[in-house]
Amino acid sequence: MTGQRTTGESVTAILVAALPKDADPEKAEESFDELAALADTAGVSVAGRMSQNVEALSPATLLGKGKVEQLAGLAGRLDAGLVIFDNPITVTQQERLEELLGVKVIDRTALILEIFAQHAHTSEGRTQVELAQLSYLLPRIRGRGTEMSRLGGGIGTRMGPGETKLEADRRRIRRRMRKLEGDLEHMEAARTTQRKQRVRSGLASVCLVGYTNSGKSTLINRLTGADVKTEDQLFSTLDSTTRRIELRGGRAVISDTVGFIKDLPHELVAAFRSTLEVVREADLLLHVVDAAGAGEVQERIDAVRAVLREIDSGEIPAMLVFNKADLLEAGQKVVLQRLFPGSLTVSALTGEGADALVDAFADRLFSMTAVTLVIGEGDNEALSSIYRDGRVKAASSADGVIRFEVELPAAALGRYSDYIDQKMPETPKNWNF
Repeated sequence: MTGQRTTGESVTAILVAALPKDADPEKAEESFDELAALADTAGVSVAGRMSQNVEALSPATLLGKGKVEQLAGLAGRLDAGLVIFDNPITVTQQERLEELLGVKVIDRTALILEIFAQHAHTSEGRTQVELAQLSYLLPRIRGRGTEMSRLGGGIGTRMGPGETKLEADRRRIRRRMRKLEGDLEHMEAARTTQRKQRVRSGLASVCLVGYTNSGKSTLINRLTGADVKTEDQLFSTLDSTTRRIELRGGRAVISDTVGFIKDLPHELVAAFRSTLEVVREADLLLHVVDAAGAGEVQERIDAVRAVLREIDSGEIPAMLVFNKADLLEAGQKVVLQRLFPGSLTVSALTGEGADALVDAFADRLFSMTAVTLVIGEGDNEALSSIYRDGRVKAASSADGVIRFEVELPAAALGRYSDYIDQKMPETPKNWNF
């Protein structure tokens, strides 16, 4: 798995997991199913599964000696060329396992990176994925200098006197990473300019977040008439999509984002931080959940919230939106409402509940809140925007500052957080269901 599959190439894999002694069998099977879905998305055919409950992970091979021997035999019988571990594996474990099994060994993180590499189409997406791959690869090239040719042209440079192949590989990777980071900084500067223009125009910002394959792209198509690519597979959309939407009470932009997943590789979160900036800048999040996910619903909600906290977006007001209502019985919808009060149930495919969803988040965005703002007399941008965004009830000037008594729409509160001079009402905090 190199991130560049040849058309028609077929890879057969065995999925493997080392589990704690007290592992929940149902949750272990769900994790295996998700790993299988990831493999399918990457174009890998899954030929078999194997797991072992262990007291402690083997520092050399994760699994016990006997289990490794069984795995080698299974790989031979199934003619598998790849073993995918659901556990993270170290460089040492990977090398030892490949030596014992005679096939390529990767972990869940490497598989997700492969999928992102296949699905990245824009310049920014490809840059972010390559940076994530190199971040993952850098500590793993011990004794693997001959494999660096996989990275293709553009990285190689002449080695200095006395420099080993391994040192040269590391130097080339670090230099390439610095170049990619610089490219992303330039892209982020352009994105920042676009955000400032949006703020100046008074547009509210709504962002769809959720577990991968929860139907976010289909939902944004339904709400805005956009034509975002949709496929029934994990991570079918990597690039952020933003569209304008007219709402009762005002205008907004609504953005789709890359789907999240449990144990999303840190390298990807770091590399995609600029793309995920659209989440951090949002006035309201629509947390889209696959309502037909059976017992996985709460686990996937928790996984998304964990990623939101990692990118400093855990406190942004959010609405919980259960999608794929067309796959639910009436009783199941009632159960969701009881378990998650205040949530909404929609079907992006049929349009069921879409109008109610739009009305609900319009109310959240444009309901007015009374606040007191203290703005310096020289802060011309804030002084001009306050009259555009809100309804000024009173203003007084003293000691170089102007104190405003103003009503602001909920969508604008975040933009004035540095100026608020009174305790915020509790209502916004209760928006997170």
